[in-house]
Amino acid sequence: IIVIAGLVVATRSGVLGDKVTTGTIANTAVSTATGGADSILTAPEKFFDFGKISMAQGEVERVFRVKNSGTGPVNLAKLYTSCMCTTAYLKIGEYDRGPFGMPGHGIVPKVNKELLPNQEAEIRVVFDPAAHGPSGIGKIERVVYLESSNGTVEFGFVAEVTP
Repeated sequence: IIVIAGLVVATRSGVLGDKVTTGTIANTAVSTATGGADSILTAPEKFFDFGKISMAQGEVERVFRVKNSGTGPVNLAKLYTSCMCTTAYLKIGEYDRGPFGMPGHGIVPKVNKELLPNQEAEIRVVFDPAAHGPSGIGKIERVVYLESSNGTVEFGFVAEVTP
C-alpha cells in the first residue's frame, strides 16, 4: 500500500501479493459496501487455489457463488476479469450470460441484473493456461470483479502453470 498526500493507494501486490500466494485471502476479499443495510451480498468462497495445472490439458474452471442475504434487491452492474486469459459467466436462475472478460480486450457488456433477497448467482470462472504461451509458465494470480449497488466483490485464484 502506498500513501500519497494522505491518499491510500492499494497496489496490485498489496491487494493480491503474498496474501493470495499463501492462501490467506480466502473469504476475506474486498467488498466495499455502498448499499444500505437492506442489501447485503455474501459469498461463501472468494478464493481458490488450482494447484499445478498443465497448459497441455487446457482450460480449468471454478464456480463461485454469491447471495443477496439482505431484505432489498441488489443491482449487479458489471462483471470483469483482471486478465485476458480469464473469462467469467454469470448465471441467475434462467439468466445465463457471458463471457465477460478484461476491459480493453474486447467488449465487456454491462450486467445490469437484479439479485432479489435470498436469491443466489453463480459466477463461473474459466482460466486458459495456454493464453500467454511459454511466458505464462509459473505462478499466476487472477481476479474476477463483481460490481454491484452493494459494492465490489473480488474473487481470486492462483495456479502453478506447467507446460
